[in-house]
Formats: sequence, structure tokens, C-alpha cells
Amino acid sequence: MRKEIHPPFYENATVICACGNTWTTGSTKEVIRTDVCSVCHPFFTGQQRIVDTTGQVERFMKRLQAKEERIAQVRAQQEAYRRRREEERKARRRGDLG
Repeated sequence: MRKEIHPPFYENATVICACGNTWTTGSTKEVIRTDVCSVCHPFFTGQQRIVDTTGQVERFMKRLQAKEERIAQVRAQQEAYRRRREEERKARRRGDLG
């Protein structure tokens, strides 16, 4: 490694969270401030929930429902076409159609 190009390394750097939790770690900064940590983050506290301030979940569910309805409509059309074709084949075998 080249000398004098690397920042100093602090073995006992202090990390301070916005919730008040502190711990030490190694870093190139002596004091590190963070907004969330494992003590206050919703994933670790078990209080995870969907925050829907702009209606994103409702819009997604609406799009999903519309897509499912379109798929059901296409399947119904395909089934009707299949039945019609089958009836035509049966009629040809019986000699009803030319």
C-alpha cells in the first residue's frame, strides 16, 4: 500500500443512532450518525407494516384485479371458440355441413 494516501483508521469509532442507541466499530470516521439501527428499525422490532400515504397499495390492487378480469375474459373467449370449433367438427363428421 502507498503511504499517506489512506485516511486514518479509528478502531473505536462510535456509531450514534437517532433513537439514542450507540455502539463502537472500526471506521475511517471517529463518530458516525445514522437514522435507523437494529434497535429501532421496523423489520427488527416486529412492527413492520405497509405505509400507504398515497394510495399505492389500492392502485396496485386495482391494476391486479383488472388484469385478472382481462385474463378471465380471454379464457372465456378461448373456451367459446374451442366449443364452436368442436361443434363444427362434429357437424362435418355427421355430414350436416358441406
